[in-house]
Amino acid sequence: MSKAQDGEQPNAGHQSESRPRKRRWLRWVLGLPLLLLLVSVVQVGALRFVDPPTSAFMLARQISAWTHGEGDFRLYYAWRDRGHISSNLPLAVIASEDQRFADHHGFDLEAIRKAREIHEDGGRLRGASTISQQTAKNLFLWSGRSWVRKGLEAWYTALVELMWPKARIIEVYVNVAEFGDGVYGAQAAAQKYFGKDAGQLSAAEAARLAAVLPSPKRYSADRPGPYVQRRTLQIQRQMRQIGGQSYLDQFE
Repeated sequence: MSKAQDGEQPNAGHQSESRPRKRRWLRWVLGLPLLLLLVSVVQVGALRFVDPPTSAFMLARQISAWTHGEGDFRLYYAWRDRGHISSNLPLAVIASEDQRFADHHGFDLEAIRKAREIHEDGGRLRGASTISQQTAKNLFLWSGRSWVRKGLEAWYTALVELMWPKARIIEVYVNVAEFGDGVYGAQAAAQKYFGKDAGQLSAAEAARLAAVLPSPKRYSADRPGPYVQRRTLQIQRQMRQIGGQSYLDQFE
């Protein structure tokens, strides 16, 4: 007697086997985002207390050197706690990059609005990235303009602002920011360009380092061209305008 005559469905066994596989696949699909979310929270939470030994941007630059046969490339990076970095440098980068740093929660909506208005009026599209966003990008992500990267940057920025005090954000930023090709952080930049420790940077030297941040491979801190020289003077004025050293007291 055939299976059909017995009343059995020919594909019943196959269907019963496929259901567990579908459920496992569904669990993976639903569980993977949750796992990635948990990993990102642990990453950011740990770096609230642990000084990062490297960053995503440093790793990417080192891998690029290896794959392109840059045998003489050397990456310069040495962490320094905030108390061992001249206060001129965090003041300079805030004055230059993000003067609303103390007031926003990771995203400067006013700066974004102004950038859009300028672009709509025919001006060049300018970035409105905050120090919090740049810190998140440098530490955890890659360069580029894809929507995926932008979405991850927004997520990591929100986590950084939620889990770190402002003092920690600026401390990490000046330690991982790129000040030249392969030169990362205050200590490496101070030693390479000025032959001194980060704690000894003058206001003018700090302003010059801040001046190259928008494009550290294009502009040079040790051989400043006309743009960097002009921008250095502007940043020094801005440092005074936002309150000088007293501005940083609110983060203590």
